[in-house]
Formats: sequence, structure tokens, C-alpha cells
Amino acid sequence: MSSRNEFVEPSVKLFEGERWLVITGILGFILAAGIAFIIFFQGRIILPEGNLGDAFSFNAAIGIYILSIAAILPLARLEARKRKAFRWLFIISALYGYAIETIQNFRGFDPRFSREGSVVDIIGGMVFGVVSLVLVILALLLAIQFFRIKYPIERPLLMTGIRYAFISILIANIAGIWMILLQDRFTGDTGNIIVLHGIGFHALQTLIFLGWLLEKVQFNGRIKKLLIHYGSISWTLSILLIGFQTLLDRTVFELTTLPIISGILLLVWLGTVIVASVLFIKDWRTKALKTNYVSSNQG
Repeated sequence: MSSRNEFVEPSVKLFEGERWLVITGILGFILAAGIAFIIFFQGRIILPEGNLGDAFSFNAAIGIYILSIAAILPLARLEARKRKAFRWLFIISALYGYAIETIQNFRGFDPRFSREGSVVDIIGGMVFGVVSLVLVILALLLAIQFFRIKYPIERPLLMTGIRYAFISILIANIAGIWMILLQDRFTGDTGNIIVLHGIGFHALQTLIFLGWLLEKVQFNGRIKKLLIHYGSISWTLSILLIGFQTLLDRTVFELTTLPIISGILLLVWLGTVIVASVLFIKDWRTKALKTNYVSSNQG
């Protein structure tokens, strides 16, 4: 038996059938780019509470999150009706988030926890909280669906990355609920919950990208499985340590035990990505050389 796994083109592709989710995700980047342009000329602070920097980061973050959901939703094996429900709930929630985050910051008010705005602004922030909870529930239901998929799995390495990613997203969502309950993103003297919230969600890119790279490579299957597990576990443990540090009301950017170990674990994840990337590039070059050789012989 060959120790190398031949890559077979999957029947279900990333982003397949999710044009509207992709458009919604791209809209977030367009808004973020426009806000960045305005920040360059007039700065980020709009009194009394507005911060265009927050609007920029939110729109970009939601944009990449929705694009990531668009990528993996075709792999969830959902019935057409359920998949449509997920799609439009994500789209509507994202559009409301784009609107209130952008409009309120340009008006000079905190879109979530305004202390200077009118009753309408406060109600808008409360609805924003409800929309955030909808996104939490959608992520939880989607995670359950992915963990319920039984073997044989068509794209096992990618699916492994997705499952680990949802563990990280669960932690990020807990951080989001924490902020809603506190009515603030800061805890204690230096703890910043938004760091945990933001980094946790990036698992949808970091771990899925690792799985995608590994499934494209013709290499020893056992080593590829070890790489996806080592990389994903390291990332997840790093997020947990960031969570513990935040629970202690401490910043994650200090040189103490938990942040240092968390950083080392992130380096382990990065190492698996580098190894996978090297294997991918090497494999691509080998295929290119074979193609050129065949073409030259035919010529």
C-alpha cells in the first residue's frame, strides 16, 4: 500500500451555492475600506462616544466571518430548507450589524452600550445584543451539525479543522456573552475581553486553512493527520489560556506565565502551517514539472 494519499477532487466544494453569503461578506470589507479611508483624513474619534476604528474592525471581522461560513456551509450536509434558513439568518444578522455599527459610530454613539444617546439609540443597542445572541445560537447549531456528521467523511482533514474551529468559536461566543452581561469590553484593570472574542473567531480561517492545505498534499496520511491535530489542539489550548488570563482581569500582552505559554502554543500552530505550506508548494512544483515534461514530449 502506498504511504502517499492521492488527492481526489471533492464532489462538494467550498462556497458552493453560497453567492449571497459571499456578497454579504465582501460588503463588510468594502465598508471597512471606506471607513479606513475616512479615518486617514479625519481621525477615528467622533464625540461623544463614536470610534470609527471600532466600526472598521467590526465590519472587517464580520466580513471574514461570513465568508468563512459561506465556505463551510456546503459541507454541513444540511437539508435545503435548513441550509436556506441558516443562510438568511446569517445574512440578516450581518447586515444589521454592519448598519448599526457603522451608522452609530459615525453619529458619535456607542452602538452597543451608549450612555449618551437617546432611547432609540439604547433600543438599537439592545437589538444589537439580540442579534449577537442569534449569531451565537447559529454558530452553536452549526457546530452540532458538523459534529453529528458520521464517517465516512468525504474531506476528513478539512472536517477535522472545522470541528476544532467550532470549539474555539464557542469560547469566542462565551466571551461575547460576557461582554453583553458586563455592558463593556474591559474587565478589571487591564483585562480586555474583545481580544479573546476576536482571536477565537479566527479559528475559522487558521484551522480550516491548515486542513485545506493538508488535503491538497500528496503525502503520508498519518503525518497529515498528526499535523492537523497538533496544529488545531495547540490553537485551541492557546485560546483557552487567553481566556484564563482574561478571567484574571489581566492583559494578554504581558510577559507572564499564561501569555508566554499561549504564545508558544501559537508558534506550534504556526509551525504546522509552515510545514503544510512547504509540502503544498513542493507538491505544486512537482506537478508543474510533470506537466511541463509531458507537454514538451507531446510537442
